[in-house]
Amino acid sequence: MGCSAFSFGVRTALSPVPLSLRQIPNVITACRILLVPPIALALVHHQLLIAIALFGIAALSDLADGFLAKRFGWQSELGAVLDPAADKLLLATVFISLAYLGLVPLWLMAAAVARDAVIVLGALLYRWCFGALHVRPSVVSKFNTACQAAFILAVVGRAEFSAPPASVVLLLGAVVFVTVTVSGVDYVLIYGRRALSLWRPRTDGRPAPGVDRRR
Repeated sequence: MGCSAFSFGVRTALSPVPLSLRQIPNVITACRILLVPPIALALVHHQLLIAIALFGIAALSDLADGFLAKRFGWQSELGAVLDPAADKLLLATVFISLAYLGLVPLWLMAAAVARDAVIVLGALLYRWCFGALHVRPSVVSKFNTACQAAFILAVVGRAEFSAPPASVVLLLGAVVFVTVTVSGVDYVLIYGRRALSLWRPRTDGRPAPGVDRRR
């Protein structure tokens, strides 16, 4: 009896996490995507307090899904694609909305959106040519995302509450432009070299590293 109970306890402890729990980070990410249209509508209709609140919730959800995925090992292939896509969709939409309102310069909006467009198109092209692409955000990319979020909050806060000072908004905008440029070039160089390393063996008639052509 005791041994049976012990064996049952061991099996229970070692049993895999239910699929539903593993999907919690993805559900949170999906909710963040659903927040994008309300945030854009709030901005366009000058309901800036609502926009700030919803954007704050979206930012917290980004921290939450990342923490849960790493803390409990709930990473998934879907999450690896969905999470960065949600971030890019959110930030690009907000930048476009703020530019529409005249709160963000068009050139800064264009730089931020172009960076994300290059990354997404490059990833799609890489996948079409070479297969799955496992992307890990670089330190500068994470810093850029944080700077963009801080800049957005500063811009909206300045428009609604006349705070922070214009100099702070200007400084954050300059940092965003620099990090957008650096992180965009960084992605192109890193994954461009990776694609080139896979392409050269093909042109030489040899299989790419890690590719087995035997049938």
